[in-house]
Amino acid sequence: MDDRLIVALDVNNALAGLELAGRIGDAVSFYKIGLGMLTGGGLALAQELKDEHGKKIFLDMKLFDIGATVEAAVRGLAQFDLDFLTVHGDPQVVRAAKEGAAGSEMKILGVTVLTSLDRADLDASMIVPGDIHDITVERAARAFEAGADGVIASPREAAAIRALPQSAGRLIVTPGVRPAGAALGDQKRVETPADAIAAGADHIVVGRPVWQAADPRKAAQAIQAELAAL
Repeated sequence: MDDRLIVALDVNNALAGLELAGRIGDAVSFYKIGLGMLTGGGLALAQELKDEHGKKIFLDMKLFDIGATVEAAVRGLAQFDLDFLTVHGDPQVVRAAKEGAAGSEMKILGVTVLTSLDRADLDASMIVPGDIHDITVERAARAFEAGADGVIASPREAAAIRALPQSAGRLIVTPGVRPAGAALGDQKRVETPADAIAAGADHIVVGRPVWQAADPRKAAQAIQAELAAL
């Protein structure tokens, strides 16, 4: 199993997530559990997949709050022996999260700019003017400087982030990945799995093209084959 592929279990609850993981079987070794699953038993699912099935777990919480609250939340989550946890890439948030994760193996990933956003969305949120690509790369650099183990960014920014001196030894994880011909859904800045890895991503996150497929295992295997051919 190639752990560069992370499948997002964006289904309703832990039972549906466990059933989906069972259908995918050994085609995937790394799963993402996000906010949508949190109230449906997401942490319990994370523990079962990790402890009973040997899977790696990426908990996508995108935490954002004052430093003391982020630190406390991350310290609590660190006890679950998870692999990745996301926080917003603001430097003060990253620093607090790293304090909370101290002593654990859990890696803190800073979110740069969501892959569902474009410049119009940033304008509506009163985010600083400028090219979205440049803003994403700058946020990545600042997250690295604050101690992030990696960043979340679209595949279109992966190469520029990988070129940063601060990126040495750090992870780049790219959502907004769609196999050729797949529907874009709510994603606006996307590339194929092969293009994302070639641009410098360490891991790609794929959700709907796998879990909405008639045969999720076959869909995951097709992505794995694309990565293996690189």
